[in-house]
Amino acid sequence: MTRTREVDTPHGPARVHLLPGDGRGVLLIGHGAGGGVSAPDIVAAAGVAGAVGLHVGLVEQPYRVAGRRAPAPATQLDAAWTAVCADVRTLWDDRPFLVGGRSSGARVACRTAAATGADGVLCLAFPEHPPGKPEKTRAPEIDAVTVPVLVVQGERDPFGRPGPAPGREVVVIRGDHSLKSDVNGLREAVQSWLEARLRR
Repeated sequence: MTRTREVDTPHGPARVHLLPGDGRGVLLIGHGAGGGVSAPDIVAAAGVAGAVGLHVGLVEQPYRVAGRRAPAPATQLDAAWTAVCADVRTLWDDRPFLVGGRSSGARVACRTAAATGADGVLCLAFPEHPPGKPEKTRAPEIDAVTVPVLVVQGERDPFGRPGPAPGREVVVIRGDHSLKSDVNGLREAVQSWLEARLRR
């Protein structure tokens, strides 16, 4: 049964929708810049994680909890996310401790992976660059991650996509940045990656 927990952060309260699993590990998922935790790809990934026995937390950033649509600066997003991760670990200290998000949320999870002690990062539609501006790359954010990473990206995503790298798996599915066109493909990719994390 889902329960909701408010978490104090340096930038106001965040909200976490907690879906308890069988204790095989934890996965926290953050939302995109303008969307919420009900995005189809987040819901699909959460369902797969629950099915393989993970506790799942869907994290709403403080700006969303406060009713604002415009995202907070990156430093505020990162600080709030780090506070949420620390709080959730007081509830569920199971390993592996996995983090992730869609779009902007994936960037946050990558930037804070070391600080949160993550054992892996799930990136749904990682925005490699703004549409039409490949020179403004965000690659250093994902390149800095030293734990296993899964990127699920739409083949027609105008935000580009990261390339494969050691420890990083990139799965390209039908569709665009929303990842709505091939939910089954997304589920298969996420399930395979999560099961590999649980075998370690």
